Amino acid sequence: MMTKLRYGLTALALTLAAFCASGTAMGASGAKPRDVVMLVQQGGPSIAIDEKVRAHLAEKGYAVRFENQDADPGTARGAALVIVSSTVSSKDVKPGWRQLAVPLLSWENDILDDLAMTGKRHDVDFGEADKERYLWIVNAPQPMAAGLPAGVANVYVKQAGMSWGKPGLGATTIATIYGQPEKAAIFGYEKGATMDYEAIAPARRVMMFLGNDTFANLSPVGLRLFDAAVEWAAGGMR
Repeated sequence: MMTKLRYGLTALALTLAAFCASGTAMGASGAKPRDVVMLVQQGGPSIAIDEKVRAHLAEKGYAVRFENQDADPGTARGAALVIVSSTVSSKDVKPGWRQLAVPLLSWENDILDDLAMTGKRHDVDFGEADKERYLWIVNAPQPMAAGLPAGVANVYVKQAGMSWGKPGLGATTIATIYGQPEKAAIFGYEKGATMDYEAIAPARRVMMFLGNDTFANLSPVGLRLFDAAVEWAAGGMR
C-alpha cells in the first residue's frame, strides 16, 4: 500500500513539473497568465527598474518575457501586449513594430514618431519634461483614467521627468502634464483609429508618461493609472 502511495505521489510531482516547464502554468487566480513581450535594454543601467515592472505585472496576471531592444518584431506575434520601456535606445529598435497587429504600450517618447503615434519633431511633437509631479485628468470617464475624477492627479512620490507627446486626431487623450495642456501624458489609439501620417492603428496603442527610472517613483494614484493603461491596451477594457 505504502509503495503504491509513494509511486503515485512521485508521478504527480513529475506531472506538475512538466506542466510548469511547458509555460502553461496558471496564475494565482486560476487563469492562464497573459503573455507580454517587453522590449528593454538587457544589461543596461536601468534593468533593475524593468525587473520591478515585470514583477508588478506578474502579480496582475501577466507573464512578461524580456526581449532586447534589437529584437525582431516577429518575436511578439501571438502576445497579448508589447511594452516598450524607455530603457531602449530608439535607434536600435528595428522597424516593423509600427505595423505589428499586437497591442502596444510605450513610455519611450523617442520612438513615438517611428510608431506613427506622433509627429517627428523632437521637443515639439514629443519629448520629456524635466521635473514634474502632477497630471491633469481630462477624460475621466475613459477606462484608462482608472476611475479618477477630472482634474489634478499626484502621480509621482517626488518630482521627476515625464514623457509626453502630441497625438494625432484619432487619439483619445486621458491626461496632460499639469499646466501644459498641449503635452499629453497618457493617450491611446483604438484599433483602426487614424494616427499620425494617416497611419491606421493595427491594434491598440498607448503612451505613458514614465521615464527610465520613474516606475519606482509612482504614487498609488500613478500606479492605478499605469495598471489601467496596461489593462486597456491588452484589451481588458472597452
